[in-house]
Amino acid sequence: MTESATDTNTILTQAKNFLRQHVELYGDIQFAQSPWTTLENEVMGCNNCPLAQTRKNVVFGDGDRFSKAMLIGEAPGAEEDRKGRTFIGPAGQLLDKILQAIQMTRQDVFITNILKCRPPQNRDPEAEEIASCLPFLKQQLALMQPKIILALGRFAGQKILETDASLAQMRGKVHQKKSYAVIVTYHPAALLRHPEWKRPTWEDVKLFRQTYEKLMQSS
Repeated sequence: MTESATDTNTILTQAKNFLRQHVELYGDIQFAQSPWTTLENEVMGCNNCPLAQTRKNVVFGDGDRFSKAMLIGEAPGAEEDRKGRTFIGPAGQLLDKILQAIQMTRQDVFITNILKCRPPQNRDPEAEEIASCLPFLKQQLALMQPKIILALGRFAGQKILETDASLAQMRGKVHQKKSYAVIVTYHPAALLRHPEWKRPTWEDVKLFRQTYEKLMQSS
């Protein structure tokens, strides 16, 4: 056996002895979960509102949790509820194309929703459901600390900006909210029903990209 192999075996033996002594003195070793894992486990097991009884899957969010850009929609749709992932139905496919148009992918951002469970028949979220889910979004924001948010649709824009303003009033400008900028645009599902809204959405996402680059350069 070589000298290096002997040294390695000695280190491993010492480590095993240390762990055995630790267990004998203090019991099993407990490894702390990351804050993201703790939050995700809490969200996945949530029963705080009636949507827990009708959902198929909780949709926590997808993408890069270290990104400085977050996209926030309203709530999961049927396909998202079925598979437990954000924006993977027809609206999600359109969102992928929108991101591609500004040289980004869903791996460059983190995507989530105000609600983590699908309202039956995609109805509007109710007050109880919003109150139950908003704390989870606030924890996601606290952990991620984004520099910019793209709010997808009127509902998301109103909840993030804490306003009753119309989508027309929120669009086309950069809002400053706490430590992050917010840009509001049409929800991709709305664009599927109203293709004429794609041009103003293009202007919004260009502003999102430009603002993102400025914020990253200044950091």
